[in-house]
Amino acid sequence: MKLNYKRTFLIGFAFFGILLLWQVYDSWCPTFLTDIFARRMYHMSSAELKAGDASKILKVQWLVGIIMACDNLAALILLPIFGNLSDKTETPIGKRMPFILVGTFVSAVAFPFIPLFFHYNNIVGMVIMMAIVLMFMMMYRNPAVSLMPDITPKPLRAKANGIINIMGYLGGAFATVLGIFLKLSDYINVADEARKLWIIEIPFIIAAILMVISAMVLFFTIKENKVKEEMKETLEAGEKMAAVADAVDDDKPMSKANRNMLLAILGAEFLWFMSDNAIGTYIGNYVIYYLNSVSSSTMYLVILGGLASVVGFGTAGTIADKIGRKWTISIGLGITFVALIFMCFVVPTGSVTGANGEYAFPTALFAVWVIKGYGMALVHNCSFPMVVELCSSKKIGKFTGYYYASSMSAQTVTPVLLGFLFNLTGMWRALPVYSCILTALSFVVFSLLVKNIKAKKVANAKGLEALGDED
Repeated sequence: MKLNYKRTFLIGFAFFGILLLWQVYDSWCPTFLTDIFARRMYHMSSAELKAGDASKILKVQWLVGIIMACDNLAALILLPIFGNLSDKTETPIGKRMPFILVGTFVSAVAFPFIPLFFHYNNIVGMVIMMAIVLMFMMMYRNPAVSLMPDITPKPLRAKANGIINIMGYLGGAFATVLGIFLKLSDYINVADEARKLWIIEIPFIIAAILMVISAMVLFFTIKENKVKEEMKETLEAGEKMAAVADAVDDDKPMSKANRNMLLAILGAEFLWFMSDNAIGTYIGNYVIYYLNSVSSSTMYLVILGGLASVVGFGTAGTIADKIGRKWTISIGLGITFVALIFMCFVVPTGSVTGANGEYAFPTALFAVWVIKGYGMALVHNCSFPMVVELCSSKKIGKFTGYYYASSMSAQTVTPVLLGFLFNLTGMWRALPVYSCILTALSFVVFSLLVKNIKAKKVANAKGLEALGDED
């Protein structure tokens, strides 16, 4: 049994497209919504409010949270549906590939219309485009993520998940670099007549093009049905080596021990995604409106956090082999908690450096993102394989749906809840405090309720042999 690194890398192009799109979406859309709601409520742009009464910007965050949460609520419903449908689909190009291709192309066409409608102050058109992108990305996401465990033996999935996550972060890096050169703050912090559409349109167009290219690479290099047939015996052997309390049997109900394990993992996952998504949703506004720094600083944060995550994804499988996936995740949550504690003490520098009067960016926040990036990489790398470990190859899409139902329900709740907290407290520092508390709770739930069951040892191929085809 060996992990085919070349094929796993190619499967990673699916995740490349996912994180590429979401990085652009999460970096730009909350600020678009903040600005457009400020116009509706106060008849002023967010730039004018920032110069006059910045506290009013906090009062629109609950509306921003509701819109972002509605997207995630739709995902909560659609992800399990598409996962279950893809499990039951049989076509000449595979059971996942039709969903991947349709989802990619429709999302790519709709995506550039989001900034276009925003620029012309059309909130209805913008939200409709956001909804279309989200719906078809859900068609893409679950089947795309299910593809890795479909053709990877259970004991090798943590390492394989590390590779596809690294590919995903490379996709996010493309979006991040765009944000450095095309600064959202250069669009937001100027008078209406000085706003240039191309600053916000180009990132969305490039993301759409690269997403289509990544789907085409996946389609032409991974012959889903052929690979599954070649891997049949190896996958069956992997089933016998799974890290589960009781052996999985499709002909019997899920055992009590396995069910309790699944619920504990999903419960802890819900809490850490509430924490992580809060940071991801509001960090752009936190930097622009609280730290009063240039928006490209957010992109530098993402790059540093991404580099640390790549190191985490590269080492998580090896760590899990030695101490088990449970303790690898627990360590990751502990590291993330320490980083968020530091973030609670970060404040605006007050030192003006930018052309539009922006403050210098607090250096301490870079360290926070490096530590947090590494910690959450350990968590994300091992958690998904733990969930799909508890099912057979016939239900991978369904259990992937469970995994995403947990994460998306968290991402439905957290933007609204935190938006109301901003409105209630009038403090941007509620963000790190909120995330600290939820990370601590997830650590307690996961460490106390999830068993540490190690997979049986497998001999992995080394060097050039690991790059060859499976026979």
